[in-house]
Amino acid sequence: MNFIKTHTPNWLKKLILQVIVLPGLVLSPLFKSSRVLASLWYFLFSRQFDREHQAVLAGKVAYQKGLTKIGLSSVLLRRNIHRLEKGLIMKPRRDVFAENFIHETVNMYERAVKMERIDGDEKKWFTDVLIEYFTVVKSTNIIMKACNKFQACVDISWNKEKFIPYSFDALPKSDVSYEQLHELFIKRRSVRWYQEREVTMGLIEKAVNLATLAPSACNRQPYFFYVSGNKEKAVQIAMCAGGTTGWAENIPCIIAIVGDLSAYPSERDRHLIYIDGSLASMQLMLAFETLGLSTCSINWPDLEKAEKKIQKLLDLKNYQRPIMLLAVGYAECSGGIPYSQKKKPVTLLKTV
Repeated sequence: MNFIKTHTPNWLKKLILQVIVLPGLVLSPLFKSSRVLASLWYFLFSRQFDREHQAVLAGKVAYQKGLTKIGLSSVLLRRNIHRLEKGLIMKPRRDVFAENFIHETVNMYERAVKMERIDGDEKKWFTDVLIEYFTVVKSTNIIMKACNKFQACVDISWNKEKFIPYSFDALPKSDVSYEQLHELFIKRRSVRWYQEREVTMGLIEKAVNLATLAPSACNRQPYFFYVSGNKEKAVQIAMCAGGTTGWAENIPCIIAIVGDLSAYPSERDRHLIYIDGSLASMQLMLAFETLGLSTCSINWPDLEKAEKKIQKLLDLKNYQRPIMLLAVGYAECSGGIPYSQKKKPVTLLKTV
């Protein structure tokens, strides 16, 4: 293929490109006129969404399997307990709520307790919220049956601190000023040149601990952080993405933020991995900055060749999708930083 590219005359390359592109330019206005025709277009002329289709479907299958095989976390319980919390803080709070999913929640809680694999803090959160719910909700036949089942399997922690909703007043006071936050944001630049210095797992864990505090739809947190501090492998992973040629070789540590579509039973939620993963990634970068580490987020291309390479390197499942890569390291003081003028509020703000 490289031989053909190198030895093909430019005029022939342009002609071939026109032959490939012209039908799209002529036909795409017609096919965009309806959803059915648009789907037909991608079925006939483009395979760009094939991997996403497979990933979403594989995610739905994995979600169903996860309902019976519970590990350190339970997606369904995390979502339903969060829904209970929102019911508990509602103003005014209804006397009866969550009847339509409380049995499902208690059944999954019973299964999680029996399997004895769930994370201790996660189990305590489930337990405390369910106790609070059954304490304040008005009893109905449905709720009473669920309560009885819960009481028969409840695993109570004797920790005095309760993992239940609290008032805004209970939040810690912050003395971080607008100016200080602005200074941190200015300090957080995309750094591409690093010292030959190890990034310890202890610092990475501290940064990830703060990243997990980012908002997440129904608190499902559908992402993982794949870390490689091995220089050779870090470079291999970085080279999977575009835009890293010329500087990837000096990256001491890299993190792949990977979305997990097994967190969802429905296609409608397929984009949440990118939203939640990006929110967590931004907090991760800022956390690293406070620890003296610099970062550079690396855009991930939705290309089959790149996807195959990184899937093999990270041993990803079909329902796991790369969101972005993040280079991490101690900045080389003499390394250059692009100016990257940002858009102003006058450009971005739209009143409605």
